[in-house]
Amino acid sequence: MTQISAAARGNPASVTQIDHARAGTVTPAMRTVAEKEGRDPEYIREGVAAGRIAIPANIHHASLSPEGVGGGLRTKVNVNLGISGDVACEAEEWKKVDVALELGAEAIMDLSNSGKTAAFRRALVEKSPAMIGTVPMYDAIGYLEKPLVTITAEDFLDVVRAHAQDGVDFVTVHAGMNRRTIESFRETGRLTNIVSRGGSLIFAWMEATGNENPFYEFYDEVLAILHEHDVTISLGDAMRPGSTYDATDAGQIAELIEIGKLTRRAWDAGVQVIVEGPGHMALDEIAANMKLEKRLCHDAPFYVLGPLVTDIAPGYDHITAAIGGAVAAASGADFLCYVTPAEHLRLPDAADVREGLVATKIAAHAADIAKGVPGARDADNRMSDARRRVDWEGMFAEALDPVRAREYFESAPPSTEGTCTMCGEMCAMRTVNQIMDGLTVDLGKE
Repeated sequence: MTQISAAARGNPASVTQIDHARAGTVTPAMRTVAEKEGRDPEYIREGVAAGRIAIPANIHHASLSPEGVGGGLRTKVNVNLGISGDVACEAEEWKKVDVALELGAEAIMDLSNSGKTAAFRRALVEKSPAMIGTVPMYDAIGYLEKPLVTITAEDFLDVVRAHAQDGVDFVTVHAGMNRRTIESFRETGRLTNIVSRGGSLIFAWMEATGNENPFYEFYDEVLAILHEHDVTISLGDAMRPGSTYDATDAGQIAELIEIGKLTRRAWDAGVQVIVEGPGHMALDEIAANMKLEKRLCHDAPFYVLGPLVTDIAPGYDHITAAIGGAVAAASGADFLCYVTPAEHLRLPDAADVREGLVATKIAAHAADIAKGVPGARDADNRMSDARRRVDWEGMFAEALDPVRAREYFESAPPSTEGTCTMCGEMCAMRTVNQIMDGLTVDLGKE
């Protein structure tokens, strides 16, 4: 029988979802997830207790509609947004939030990295039923108003604490890039070095100060903060490959080994875990990487960016990522971070967010069908039935992006009612429907 965590024993009142699950309690959040997934609540509780499922649900996030991330559940999709120093337009970020919620993103990561970000973050938590994630490292310089090299370990912990108190449901912490990981990176070399923004900042701090990664050195303190507010730790992959050339190299795998150890420590402290993964990766390496993560990280939920399966498609990287994401999720990944057409080029606008989100939702849904997730085919079957009946409203209702589908159809009205301009009077559905109704058809003409 799984033991209740030390953190939970120290506090008679269980705080986190994993505390409750290990104590045998099915929480309201677990019941909500079970209903959404078509699973028995006990299935969810057992998964949370074992760490196979995470339900990121900060105790301060009152507007949250809980989602489960992990084995046997629908693949979830995250949207990145946030205020940038070069494009510091909060109104544009709210447009992106609206698109994300309209199209059903299960998570939104606020990656704001310019100025004081707390007001936007708090408003996002207040508004959003989707789970909210952040990377506290991005916020450190603006929050603390100090040069990077003068920030102390305690300062970094203060930023994590502020995000937890503001109600974010999961935080990315790059704790696996310790001295051992960096040694592997330096010995073997890379084509694109460190491409993680948070990872590069920690690497710069470590090099300037000569200290160990503060999130690794003071990991227990980080976990204590997260446990207090039930914040899920998303163990960031600072050494993710930024090119297909660097995929599955010594730096990536060395960090993954460290993350596996940190996963167990988090669970022991009563903190839920998600593990982040690559990155850029050739198509034939993806499935093996998913299995490797599950083995080294003890079946913890896996959250991947893409992976992007080629490096030469700027402007179309939402497609390269969707290809990799579909393979990754079908092979065991549980959570996909969207990529937009603007990746590697500029901050995405609201239109880019729509393109990237829909592409990633297609990948996630295709993987769910392949994995046999309960109910995954239901919408497809309803769509096919509506197509057979040439029921346009029924088709729009089942579309991942009903607005786009309707715009395309209405942009070119057909001359023959009940068809579209692709086939017109030669519409196969219309022709066969009429024959099945006992009518004589002559090229679709009465």
